[in-house]
Amino acid sequence: VQLQASGGGLVQAGGSLRLSCIASGNSRFSTYDMAWFRQGPGKQRDLVATISSADNTHYATSVSGRFTISRDNAKNAVYLVMTNLKPEDTAVYYCNAKIITTTIRSYWGQGTLVTVSS
Repeated sequence: VQLQASGGGLVQAGGSLRLSCIASGNSRFSTYDMAWFRQGPGKQRDLVATISSADNTHYATSVSGRFTISRDNAKNAVYLVMTNLKPEDTAVYYCNAKIITTTIRSYWGQGTLVTVSS
């Protein structure tokens, strides 16, 4: 499974961005649990939002109410709409696919940089 993230950029505080992540290399995207993580400068990689194969979503407290995760299985895509961005949202954002069968496999995209200026 290959994951290609895009949509990052430079935005002023209060602005919005939409990140996209396209999966390829496997035809069963609808069965994946997808997530967005982020890693700020000098920080560990933290979970931002998840969306299950059943479309159940979960958000980190710091982004709840501002970020929305969604998926389009027909396009093998997962999105993260980020609104009311804050400087502390500055990070490299990574998409993640988790495939659960008899084992659990995890795949990462290359990351896309989001910079929020004050």
